[in-house]
Amino acid sequence: MDPWWIDAIKGFLIINIVLVCFAYTTWLERKLLSRMQGRFGPNRAGPFGLLQPIADLVKLVRKEAFMPMSASAKLYIAAPILSTFTALLAFAVIPFGAGWHIWKWDVSGVVVDAPISLVLIFALGSLGVYGFIIGGWASDSKYSTLGAMRTCAQLVSYEVSLALAVLGVVIQAGTLNLSEIVHQQGTQFWFFGPQFVGLVVFFLAGTAETSRPPFDLPEGDTEIVAGYHTEYSGMRWGLFQMSEYVHMITLSALGVTLFFGGWHGPWAPLGPLWFFLKLLVVVFLFIWMRASLPRLRYDQLMRFGWKILLPVATLNAFITALVVVAVN
Repeated sequence: MDPWWIDAIKGFLIINIVLVCFAYTTWLERKLLSRMQGRFGPNRAGPFGLLQPIADLVKLVRKEAFMPMSASAKLYIAAPILSTFTALLAFAVIPFGAGWHIWKWDVSGVVVDAPISLVLIFALGSLGVYGFIIGGWASDSKYSTLGAMRTCAQLVSYEVSLALAVLGVVIQAGTLNLSEIVHQQGTQFWFFGPQFVGLVVFFLAGTAETSRPPFDLPEGDTEIVAGYHTEYSGMRWGLFQMSEYVHMITLSALGVTLFFGGWHGPWAPLGPLWFFLKLLVVVFLFIWMRASLPRLRYDQLMRFGWKILLPVATLNAFITALVVVAVN
């Protein structure tokens, strides 16, 4: 176990790296969407628009942060902070490297190497949902409340499928420790092969879990203005956006960890570089889906989650358990 000050340094570095990744994921998404749809992306703020995330930050900081007079002030302000905090905290248990020997210290490639790290990620994701729900309710707006209820129903239902999708990996690896799961993939095979069905369910449920198109019903702008954050502006609105993008990055990193060998690569032990490249590919798939697919109706969304994804994820976990028991 690393000394506390090494964990503190790693935590500080990881939080700042994730924040930079969040900022430039917004830039990457806008550039890719414009390329796919035959438009110009950000091209004014700096070369290739690379300073656009900084310009957006300055705009949000300077923008007036209003609050409805009838809003519940403390909950209204606390909601985006809760969502952002839990999203950032979840990345602490994602392993990004095998570890290194620096001077006289052995530094692990994860901030918190918990034996139940996978459970911690789902627990923090569940807590983050409360930020969206509380924010919508505390705004005292019909559109915000409707968006909050949509968020509650969607994220809770798809989180069940998401948890069952990774259960096959847990059964196969025999552990809930993410570092151990990555180590096993380095010595055997990556789990995306035997757990391909679980991977598909994980990706679809993760898209809904992060409210990404075509599952962006909690903030359906053509139906409920902007959903749970309709009454937010300035950096309070920005914190909600940050939590969504960080949650997407965290789920992408979890997918890389569970199904694609984590920091292991097909050749050359590049460690964190392989992890980052795989993460970039998964984030690109999220953006590609946004550019390609229209938004579902709400009844289609719920029917797909409960009647298709959930049975498929359950069947995959059941068959995996039978095979593991038969082999052992």
